[in-house]
Amino acid sequence: MKLTCMQDDLKRGLAAISHAVAGKSATLPVLANVLLATDNGRLKLTATNLEVGINRWIGANIAQAGAVAVPAKLLADVVGGLPNDTVTLTLDPKTQTLRVECGRFVSNIKGVDADEFPSLPAVNTRAPLVSLPAVLWREAIEQVAFAAATDESRPILTGVLVRTRDRQLTLVAADGFRLAMRTIPLAETVAHAVDCLIPARMLAELARIIGDIEGDVAMVYTPGGSHVLFHTENTEVVSRLIEGRFPDFERIIPQQYLTRTVLDSTELAKAVKLASFFASASQNVVKLKIEPAGEMGPGRIVLSANSAELGDNTSELDGSVTGDGGVIALNVKFLADAIAAVGSNQIAFEMQSAQSPAVFKPVGHDGYIHIVMPMSMR
Repeated sequence: MKLTCMQDDLKRGLAAISHAVAGKSATLPVLANVLLATDNGRLKLTATNLEVGINRWIGANIAQAGAVAVPAKLLADVVGGLPNDTVTLTLDPKTQTLRVECGRFVSNIKGVDADEFPSLPAVNTRAPLVSLPAVLWREAIEQVAFAAATDESRPILTGVLVRTRDRQLTLVAADGFRLAMRTIPLAETVAHAVDCLIPARMLAELARIIGDIEGDVAMVYTPGGSHVLFHTENTEVVSRLIEGRFPDFERIIPQQYLTRTVLDSTELAKAVKLASFFASASQNVVKLKIEPAGEMGPGRIVLSANSAELGDNTSELDGSVTGDGGVIALNVKFLADAIAAVGSNQIAFEMQSAQSPAVFKPVGHDGYIHIVMPMSMR
C-alpha cells in the first residue's frame, strides 16, 4: 500500500472513528487498532469495539492498493503532530510496518495483518428505511438520547427506541424518572413499520460525527436484523441493537392537564440554576408553585429550594396560567435538562397534580414532549 492524502483530512478522519476504538483492556487486542485500506480511489478508516463500528472515507491519491491495522491512538497522535501538508503512507508488507512521511518528519509504526481485524456486519445500503438531513438527526438525538438510563442493570432503558409508522419517525428514551420523545414527519410512507432499540451512547456518538455534515443521513435497517446502519457519503456507523421490548411509553404520557403554564425559557432556566445551588445539598428537590392570574396580578410560578445546611432560595416568574394552579416537586437537574432540551423561546409546563408527571413542551413547535416524574413533597 502506498498513498498520499492531506494531513487535515487524515486527522479529522481519525477523530471521527476514535470513539469506536476499543481500549487496551479489550478481549481482542486488535480492536485497539484502526484499519487502513484503499477503497475505490479513497482511503478507508475503520474502527470497531464489536458494539459499534465506524467507517470513514477520505480523499487520497492511491499509488498502490493495500491494507493494514495499526494502533489507533499512536497513529492519531503522530498525525496530529504533523504540519498541515501532504502525508505519504507506505506499507512494508513483509514487516507490516507503516511509514508515515510529511515534510521532514518520518515515523514508522508497527502494525498487524489486516485479516486479523474483524469485519463490520454487512448491511445493504441500497434501501434506506429513513433519510433525513444531518442537522435534523442531530437535533432529535440531542433532545432524546440523554434521557436514557446509564445503569447497565436495565439494558432496555439504556437504548433509544426508534419507531417508524406510516409517515412518521419517533425517537423515545426513558430512565424510569423521565421520558423524552421527538416525532418527525416524513415526506413519504416508510417501507416497514419498525421498532428498533439503539444504544443511546451510539446515537450520541452519531450526533457528534455528523456535526459538520450538511447533507442527508440515511438509516438502514432490515426488519429482524441485529444491526442498524447510518450512512452518509463519507461515513458509515454500524451499531448492534439492544434485544428486548421497550416499555409502553404511550401509556406514560398524560393525555390531559388541569394546569398549563407558559413561561420564558431563558428566565426559567436562570431561576432553576439559582435553585440548584441549594437543591444540590438537599436531594436535588425544587418546589414549583403555580398561581393563576387574579386580583394580585398575572399568573406566576414560584420556584423554591431549601437546604438545612446552606439556606434557601425563592424565585418568582410571571407566566400565562390556565387552570387552577398547584404545587409539584421535581428533581432540579432533570428540570434543567428538560428546559435545555425543549429548545424554544417559550416553554409550556403542564400538570395534573403533585403526584402526576410534569410535562414540558416547546411553544410554537410540535413534535417534542419531555416528562419528569414528581418527587415527594417535603
